[in-house]
Amino acid sequence: MEKREQLYEGKAKKVFATDDPELVIVDYKDDATAGNGAKRGTIQGKGVVNNWMTNHLMTLLEREGIPTHLVKQLSPRETLVKKVSIVPLEVIVRNVSAGSFAARLGVREGIRFQEPTVEYSYKNDALGDPLINHCFALALGLATREELDTIDRYALKANGVLKEYLKGFGIELIDFKLEFGRLSDGSIVLADEISPDTCRLWDTQTGAHLDKDLFRRDLGGETEAYQEVLNRLKGKE
Repeated sequence: MEKREQLYEGKAKKVFATDDPELVIVDYKDDATAGNGAKRGTIQGKGVVNNWMTNHLMTLLEREGIPTHLVKQLSPRETLVKKVSIVPLEVIVRNVSAGSFAARLGVREGIRFQEPTVEYSYKNDALGDPLINHCFALALGLATREELDTIDRYALKANGVLKEYLKGFGIELIDFKLEFGRLSDGSIVLADEISPDTCRLWDTQTGAHLDKDLFRRDLGGETEAYQEVLNRLKGKE
């Protein structure tokens, strides 16, 4: 597979064209941002962690019937994926109150929900990724009703699978962000990444953060936390 010109560079990844118009290469960076880019820094080695973990968990989800853009890992930082048109929605699934949910609603962090919640944010950095609902998404033409139903179904199923899986490694899945894309035939697949960048992960015994909140909140130890997640998952491969 021939790597060609760079198509895109985001906060955490670069995307390159290949000699196949249906496939692209994703290159994971160590760059870290928070607050829609207001805070910038580096988490040493996180590109390697996020690449491996994303591919590992997407393979798991594929086996459970959730289609993804994953094709194969090429190197510690690079993965070949199907080219998609990203649906401009961030889909956040929450199992426990934390982060912006707790701040918006004035509740403490750590309240365990009887059922998971699903939120949509409109992917628009200039607007600060505002929270929207299904009606807004339809009004803005971001997705069809059928696509939204599919996204909801995949997101909730992914939550059930990942929550149970991570629990086996002493990790509680507090909440996480998913993104979906359309293939050239219009079908919806899970895209982007599943990593400590996009998941809020707490140690089940101590409640210690194992995710990007350590960077967001200037708590320190983020490099070690990312590596700890990788080591736990790899230890029981």
